[in-house]
Amino acid sequence: MNIPGKHRMDREDEKEMNIYANADPINSFDVRTETENSDTKRHQTPQHTGSDSVKIRSSRAALVCLVLLCVLLLIAVIVLGVQLSTNNSTNYTEERNELLTNNTNLTEERDQLLTRNMQLTKERDGLSSNNQDLIKQRDQLNKEKTELSKMDGWIYYQSSFYFISSESKSWTESRRYCTERGADLIIINNTEEQDFIMKMSCSKAAWIGLTDSDVEGTWKWVDGSTLTSGFWASGEPNSYKGKDEDCALSHSSGWADFPCNDHFLIICEKKIFNSVN
Repeated sequence: MNIPGKHRMDREDEKEMNIYANADPINSFDVRTETENSDTKRHQTPQHTGSDSVKIRSSRAALVCLVLLCVLLLIAVIVLGVQLSTNNSTNYTEERNELLTNNTNLTEERDQLLTRNMQLTKERDGLSSNNQDLIKQRDQLNKEKTELSKMDGWIYYQSSFYFISSESKSWTESRRYCTERGADLIIINNTEEQDFIMKMSCSKAAWIGLTDSDVEGTWKWVDGSTLTSGFWASGEPNSYKGKDEDCALSHSSGWADFPCNDHFLIICEKKIFNSVN
């Protein structure tokens, strides 16, 4: 079966071969090589193009995944940073408030300690002053003891020295007698002292430092203090038979008021600590 197209193709091929045969061998070789390479490229191009497309798509997909992964990682880092920043801010705020509270408490404690220290300093100074006073009183007491020990009849009791005379005088003379010896008529402050005087005087009547000569009925001690309670005998004071009985004495039954010009024994008292002051 004869195909017209096929005969034409054969004749054209023969012509080309004749042309190549008559042409320059080198050029014809280059032409053939280029033709072969062109034919090879025509046959290989579709295969290489398809493989490159697959690689490109794979690369793009990998790149997209990498970008998404980076974006997710960046988002995670941002979220984590925000959370950490929030937590740190909260923790810092709490710690700051706690430190402020502690600082306030420490300031208050410091102020209290300073106040207490000032109080203790004042107390220390007061104790030091009292100690010095006690030392002076002790020295004065020792001095008085030394001086009074040379005088017959003086007795020491409850920070005072007492003396009862063997002679009788009026109340005014009796007081002068005591003051000349650095003492005064006795001031009785409590039951113990009253009992002591009774034993010392053997319950004999003796003048004490009590009088209402300034205001009738208002009895005062020789130091100017007003009598608040006493050891009056029953019915005393009474201004017996309308007499001016403005001076007090102590006897076996207690106290009694008598005329100041009457003569009785004398009880003198020398207060050691009062003399120091």
